[in-house]
Amino acid sequence: MTRWLVLAALVLQAPPLAAQSVSQRGFVEGRVYQFFQQAPNDSVLTVGDALFREEVFFRPAEWIQFAAGLDLRANSHSQVDYEWRLDYSDRGVLRPVAAVRRLAVTLKAGTFTVDVGKQFIRWGRADVLNPTDRFAPRDYVNVIDSDFLAVSAVRPSIQLGKETLEAVWVPYLTPSRTPLVDQRWTVPPPGLEGVPIVDGGSQFPSGSQEGVRWSHAGSSAEFALAFFNGFNNLPNINARVLAAPAAVELTRSYPDIRTYGGDLAIPTRWLTLKSEAAYTTSPSSTSEEYVLYVVEIERQTGEWVLDVGYAGEVLTKSGPSLQFAPDRGIARSILARASYTVDPRRTIAIEGVVRQDGSGFYIKGEYSLAVGQHWRFTADGVGLGGSPDDFLGQYQRNSYTSLALRYSF
Repeated sequence: MTRWLVLAALVLQAPPLAAQSVSQRGFVEGRVYQFFQQAPNDSVLTVGDALFREEVFFRPAEWIQFAAGLDLRANSHSQVDYEWRLDYSDRGVLRPVAAVRRLAVTLKAGTFTVDVGKQFIRWGRADVLNPTDRFAPRDYVNVIDSDFLAVSAVRPSIQLGKETLEAVWVPYLTPSRTPLVDQRWTVPPPGLEGVPIVDGGSQFPSGSQEGVRWSHAGSSAEFALAFFNGFNNLPNINARVLAAPAAVELTRSYPDIRTYGGDLAIPTRWLTLKSEAAYTTSPSSTSEEYVLYVVEIERQTGEWVLDVGYAGEVLTKSGPSLQFAPDRGIARSILARASYTVDPRRTIAIEGVVRQDGSGFYIKGEYSLAVGQHWRFTADGVGLGGSPDDFLGQYQRNSYTSLALRYSF
């Protein structure tokens, strides 16, 4: 890790003569969430959040580029660990007050490229759900408003005409950050409302993760095949009842999995058809095995972008009953999204997920306004409802509105 911090310092202190090879982007954002109802384990209705993000890119030559990013956070509802250290691993339950967002070097030689370091890796072509996207953990402290986390990896790729072959090696698991056990995004099991929930920590697996993806970019269709061997970044939850004092202890474990999948995009004159699917197995039989898939139709007309689809799941082998799985939580649902660009400064978007049996739903509306070159105001509202035993329905008390003000530089 030390060598990466030295690299970041060199990037940030690049001399003036290299100014043409240095670029940066960043912002400061403040956001307020207003919930409408108290939850059984959380009476707080107003939550404030602040984020400073800075990213620097340094290209001293055509064949090499360095990238470094830093996040600084604050929060009014005990969601940030205020121990002053620079976090690199993203394995903590709380969001770190200071974290390395990315720290990587990219080397190029003709059609061959290799990325080494902490980086973002995204697979798949679908918009709402990506079953093949196994190197993309998320921050689910707020389940509906999640952000991607980078992973430490070595990623070589080669492009030959329309074909691209990419391999990924990750030395250790970066888990998705799960909801805090004493806050509203962790819903107490039925019959245990009012019983304290204790965080029993995480049991991280040892070993590396590997994956390979081949993609074809043609004029009539784009498609890819992908393979992943490693660990699920979403945990199985082990619950244990404590007697004195009475409480429920939740411990996270991350099962080994293998995923075989692919994606497809077919553009036509009127619309674009997108599809993505993956079959997930568990070599040690510590997790359920299933097929997760999504089919979408996207249409762009004028300033409108319309997207509608269906996410499905086929369970092939049952396993542990208690899991935190937002990806599977929106399966067997109809998905829809619409966005409209009013003008260069204003955009409106609405998206929703409805279970095919009506047991749960989620809907979000957003309005964004740019003021000048640096300021942006965003207002959104989220509605959740349904049956308490449905993944979406269990959050029926968590509908909220939020306001955000961002200054970009």
